[in-house]
Amino acid sequence: MKTALITGANRGIGFALTQNYLAQGWHVIAVCRTTSPELDSTKAQVIAGVDVADEAAIAQLAQQLAETKIDLLINNAGIFLHEQLGDIDYKTVTQQFLVNAQAPLQVTEALLGNLNDGAKIAFITSRMGSIADNTSGGYYGYRMSKAALNAGAKSLSLDLKARGITVAILHPGYVQTAMVNFGGDISASESAQRLSKRIAELNLQNTGGFWHSNGETLLW
Repeated sequence: MKTALITGANRGIGFALTQNYLAQGWHVIAVCRTTSPELDSTKAQVIAGVDVADEAAIAQLAQQLAETKIDLLINNAGIFLHEQLGDIDYKTVTQQFLVNAQAPLQVTEALLGNLNDGAKIAFITSRMGSIADNTSGGYYGYRMSKAALNAGAKSLSLDLKARGITVAILHPGYVQTAMVNFGGDISASESAQRLSKRIAELNLQNTGGFWHSNGETLLW
């Protein structure tokens, strides 16, 4: 049985991905800060109390999983905050960098020893991290943090290629989750189905690509 580890798995896209991979017969390690009744009712191995922005929590997670081999790591946990020019709260900018860009890299590095050769890593990013796609401005911390995440994930795709480990940088779509007050245009379940297809298509030839969940290649 293959094993997937998914961060931010208690709700939204992370929970939908958990359900998706369980339905495919995977063993899923569902990592989150706080679990939910919905997550607890699944057959996932739930590891709660993990704040991905806390270095000690990541180290503890790695220690807890020391003997566990992972075939798929999905870095999904993230936050979305809004700054307005002229009144930017730089604390929220820093917070988004920490959670959205630095934490996924730290989680990945901490679990490198757990990843099987030929494993896959998916980073749930956003097309708002695309500089070419930015036609509306604003959202400084979120855009900057996702652009930084994309850059880090691209480097990982090159550094891990020798082990046969591949990396996907994935925009989930405009998804109906609490993060956007459920204002999206596709459900979390549909997004998870699309994302799992993109991950299944990932190989050493296309590793490091930046894709929309619908399969469209996104510009940097």
